[in-house]
Amino acid sequence: MATITQLPPGVVNKIAAGEVIDRPASVVKELVENSLDAGASRVEVTVERGGSELIRVADDGCGIAADELRLAVAPHATSKIRDADDLFRVSTLGFRGEALASIAEVSQFRLISRPADCDAGAMLEVHGGRIDEVVPCGSPPGTTIEVRTLFVNTPVRRKFLRTTQTEMGHVGDAVVRLALAHPEVHFSLAHQKRRVYDLPAGESWLARIARLFGGELADQLIPVESEDGGVRLSGYVASPNHSRGNQRMQFLLVNGRFIRDRALQHALSEAYRGLLMHGRFPIAFLRLEMSPEAVDVNVHPTKLEVRFQDSGRIYSQLLGTLRTRFLTADLSTSLDPSRAAVAREAEDAGDPADDARRELVEWAQAEMARNDTPRGISPEAPPLKFGDSETGASDGLLTLNRLPRAWTPAEAKAEEQRRAAAEALYAFAPRPEASTSSPGDSAEAADESSSRTSPAGGVRGGRALQVHNRYLIAENEEGVLVIDQHALHERILYEQLRDKILSGAVESQALLVPEPVDLAPSEAAAVLEQRELLARLGMKIEPFGGDTVLLTSFPAMLANLKPDDVVRSMAAQLAEGGKPPDRRDLLDELLHSMSCKAAIKAGDRLTPEEIDALLEQRHLVQDSHHCPHGRPTSLVFTREELDRQFKRT
Repeated sequence: MATITQLPPGVVNKIAAGEVIDRPASVVKELVENSLDAGASRVEVTVERGGSELIRVADDGCGIAADELRLAVAPHATSKIRDADDLFRVSTLGFRGEALASIAEVSQFRLISRPADCDAGAMLEVHGGRIDEVVPCGSPPGTTIEVRTLFVNTPVRRKFLRTTQTEMGHVGDAVVRLALAHPEVHFSLAHQKRRVYDLPAGESWLARIARLFGGELADQLIPVESEDGGVRLSGYVASPNHSRGNQRMQFLLVNGRFIRDRALQHALSEAYRGLLMHGRFPIAFLRLEMSPEAVDVNVHPTKLEVRFQDSGRIYSQLLGTLRTRFLTADLSTSLDPSRAAVAREAEDAGDPADDARRELVEWAQAEMARNDTPRGISPEAPPLKFGDSETGASDGLLTLNRLPRAWTPAEAKAEEQRRAAAEALYAFAPRPEASTSSPGDSAEAADESSSRTSPAGGVRGGRALQVHNRYLIAENEEGVLVIDQHALHERILYEQLRDKILSGAVESQALLVPEPVDLAPSEAAAVLEQRELLARLGMKIEPFGGDTVLLTSFPAMLANLKPDDVVRSMAAQLAEGGKPPDRRDLLDELLHSMSCKAAIKAGDRLTPEEIDALLEQRHLVQDSHHCPHGRPTSLVFTREELDRQFKRT
């Protein structure tokens, strides 16, 4: 039987070091946090070889008295708490008293400090856990700590360090997080005698964000602020036009401490639902300020994770604040002169965005030269008529009657699909009321119509042009608006269908002959399990034996699609993932799919009336700037950008 023995202090400290110190960036984080807790107004960080050879942190804080230096490197020695109750109201960044002891145990450690009221400083050196005597030395007020040859006596840990560039990247991240949380402090970081950051004290938070991440991003940030139940939320979030492929640009600060919290990150993602494409993540710089008693920071040795007293309320506050702010913000995608320098640099590299700009200019020049072509109709298009006259169709629905022409089967099928898409569009458009105005009122009515469709960023006057049977070009107050017809129609249908589901008013058609649909076993099980959810979408499904289900009713908005194809598509979505889906996420995905299938497609030729109806609907939905999948529905070319392209500036 094994004998129980107490571990030596050196082994205990090495174990503690393994929990707190895993790479040079961990050392930088712990030392800078101590500097901030000491009231420093200036913190200078110097590293060599990514921190594996040298880490030096110097500050002008309160300093440590000479007779306390040895105690400072002892395990669980701290000035920041006194009893267990203090753990539930921690107001400092560090409090465990493990950091200096752990670092000194695995490095060549030197501590030099001088309180402001002392005439001289004192120095203490620790060599791999062996503590020397304290000696006097010259020193400015504050504390300087040098850590050389990290993991000198733990070669296995040192062997797992990455390249100098990788370790330096982690060190830079650590400094950025701390500097971001404390704009009132001057921060500097140098590597191999080269200055990486030099951040002056006292600048605004937005100015510090601009210094760290660039002015172009800072100019696009949206301020947010709210207060609820003693919790104050403030900061900035980026427009959906700026996103990342990971969550590294999400900075959540709680009482000045950078944290990672899955619940808050989920709330952030929920706020951007439908505004970002799959696989993209929002950019956010957010500060939460609350009573220390409302948050437990004593959850993890590195203090990156916390536990909130009322996490649900904070989740709702973050989500609600962002969604409310988005309703009043202009989230449309613009190209403006502030990005001209980037565009010019991209010209030589063949940047696709710049190619699009040049294509637009070339198209505009060709369109002006071809000014005798009817607007909104491709010169190759056969003539169009509407209903029984040139003025429109009865009952608010367009009936497209083309002049006699011998069509190929492929053209006939394409026209049938285009007509069905147009009917879907008009099915949701407001029905025109009978007009009682006289012909003499037409000019006044036109002015009224123009003003009605000219909000900020909206279409102003005239009729939009269709380009390549997929984009609509219109004028607005900023310049030229380019609209993706499919993306915009998809957003309109999505929001209207969502509203109908919430009110229980989805139109459903009972099939005269119920349609059996054969599915894979997993798909059949998933469909039958989610029958109630599918019924809310207008699809009533019953079991029919084996892996076959019976479709008895179908959404009216999808009448132009084959019911069995739609059911199979929905079944595939329900069955994928291998785990029970969240009902809200599932409903949202099905709404995305239905609106995408029902929307007009890229390549569908639209009549002028159809274009007008689409633009009318644009201003009746909340998030018209992005489709449900997160793609932008429109792009604004400002007058300044167009003038630059036409060499007017």
